[in-house]
Amino acid sequence: MPRYADTERQSLADLLLAIGPDAPTIIPEWAARDLAAHLVVRERRPDAAAGLVLPPLRRHGARVQAAVAGQPYPALVDLVRHPPRWNPMTLPPVDELANLVEFFVHHEDVRRARPDWQPRELPAGQQAALWKRVPAMARMSLRRFPAALLVQAPEHGETTAGAGGEQVRMVGAPGELIMFLFGRQRAARVQLVGPPALTERLRTTKLGL
Repeated sequence: MPRYADTERQSLADLLLAIGPDAPTIIPEWAARDLAAHLVVRERRPDAAAGLVLPPLRRHGARVQAAVAGQPYPALVDLVRHPPRWNPMTLPPVDELANLVEFFVHHEDVRRARPDWQPRELPAGQQAALWKRVPAMARMSLRRFPAALLVQAPEHGETTAGAGGEQVRMVGAPGELIMFLFGRQRAARVQLVGPPALTERLRTTKLGL
């Protein structure tokens, strides 16, 4: 069975080494070194990673991430490439559930900061695996959005989300929908069809974590 999460991990590590620690990402405050440190903290420092969702731990998380980012860059990328064996998220069945979207999105965070980037032609199996994540992500990210959203991936399916009201249709490949729903709307190649005020609001509202 293909392990797409690990494929994304290894490809991201290769790219991080190729572009260097100061290369930009599409996250304004993060260079490549900062993104790598985030991934290491997520897998190796649960006390600090909790700061992503728990405001009282946010300063602690930021301090730990800054310390991790300060180590030699090749060693930092090596920690991204080789996850800790004690972490249950790295077990093959759990890895796909816990890490596929995370590593796909952060791989694209780096790729799409390059001026000549183009969407990748992902294997059909990976597109299908990403599509499986879309319905739950759409319901979570868009549950309060004031529209009836129809989310469609041609050849994969469709799902609904939103709080109801006027309809907005969101169409894209599974990977592009994942990027959009993870808060990377401006970098995602997704077609929005609906009232202009709602589609513009959807492109600028805060989504994801």
